[in-house]
Amino acid sequence: MVGLKGGADERRLVGLAAKGDTRAFGELYQRHVDRVFSFIVFRVRDRALAEDLTQDVFVQMMRALEGFDWQGSLAPWLMRIARNTVIDHWRRQGRRPERAVSLTESVGDDDEGGRLDRLVDEQGEEDVSRAESVLDRARLMEASESLTDLQRQVVALRFGSGLSIRETADVMDRSEGAIKNLQHHALRALRKALDDGARDVGA
Repeated sequence: MVGLKGGADERRLVGLAAKGDTRAFGELYQRHVDRVFSFIVFRVRDRALAEDLTQDVFVQMMRALEGFDWQGSLAPWLMRIARNTVIDHWRRQGRRPERAVSLTESVGDDDEGGRLDRLVDEQGEEDVSRAESVLDRARLMEASESLTDLQRQVVALRFGSGLSIRETADVMDRSEGAIKNLQHHALRALRKALDDGARDVGA
């Protein structure tokens, strides 16, 4: 994922983009597109659809930038647009994705359940930010079927997009304590699902 630059630089780019500077908008797009796509593909389970919805998010961003109230970072506001875009998509379709689809060529043989258990126990910001390197994306998405919708949103924002607890709370309009609680239970449920899956494979 492309790392975000300093807040002052990003604020400058936002100001320029809001005035129609296409180069500044392109820079913002490059900085944020990976995290937006990661969140959306985790939620919709379809790469082609995720690509289309990601483009929709940035079209909405471009139209709304002029009225954007800078609060120190573009990410929470942009991810709120992404979240609402997914919600609106499923509302139009009148359904939700029926199953997770594999987004990787293969699934590794590492002990995902055991490593996730350590994430649950430690519950550190740094540990959660490493989730994508700890868990195979396909298995994580499949295991997420056992979660509630709110838990899946937290996992997508925290694991898929790399947002902090505070940023995730801003996107979901919930307290940081509520996000920590959702994350705690989501990680435990994921570990159980991965453990159960491993036992099924070995049976």
